[in-house]
Amino acid sequence: MSSRSLYHEGIRSEVVKFIPGKYSKVLEIGCGEGNFSTHFNRQCEYWGVEPFQAAAGIASNKLFKVLAGTYEEVYEQLPDGYFDLIICNDVIEHMVNYDAFFQTIKRKMKKDAFIMGSIPNVRFFGNLTELLIKKDWEYKDSGILDRTHLRFFTEKSIKRTFTEHEFLIEELCGICGYSSTNLLKWLQIFILGGDSRFLQFGFRIKYTESLTNQS
Repeated sequence: MSSRSLYHEGIRSEVVKFIPGKYSKVLEIGCGEGNFSTHFNRQCEYWGVEPFQAAAGIASNKLFKVLAGTYEEVYEQLPDGYFDLIICNDVIEHMVNYDAFFQTIKRKMKKDAFIMGSIPNVRFFGNLTELLIKKDWEYKDSGILDRTHLRFFTEKSIKRTFTEHEFLIEELCGICGYSSTNLLKWLQIFILGGDSRFLQFGFRIKYTESLTNQS
């Protein structure tokens, strides 16, 4: 993937419905050029983390503060107990250790704070067609088999991941659903299951200290 791509430019309007009703201190991990912030009120304090220097430079002109680097690299620069909303749009699948992320990010969140975002669905019928019918698994420059993806998730494994890390799932549903009059492809979706219609899943999960303290 080049240092500047559509990933950094995206508005991601399909994820907007997962934004909670209240927020004041927002952190977007993988903020790209900062365009997702246009969906939020201007009164909020909007931080960004972005590993690509060029995109981070553009975002710094739009957001309250931008830290250039990966989450792991800038973690110590983020204030503890500060954010009430963390945004991860197509980020978790790129993390070397996503389990460590879910554990450490709690330190940066207020009680009853949220994480929202999107994650690719490896059971998308187009991907399964390549695997089961064409017998292929070819990494590409974008999409589910983006060559920079380190993890792959299904709806079931996403739910398990959130639950194991003691987050309450408020909303999780398919986004970017397939839409066509192609009956053969709809038959494939029917056979594979309804979740295979969606390219991604959008989510909003809640962190409460009470859940963590009960473990």
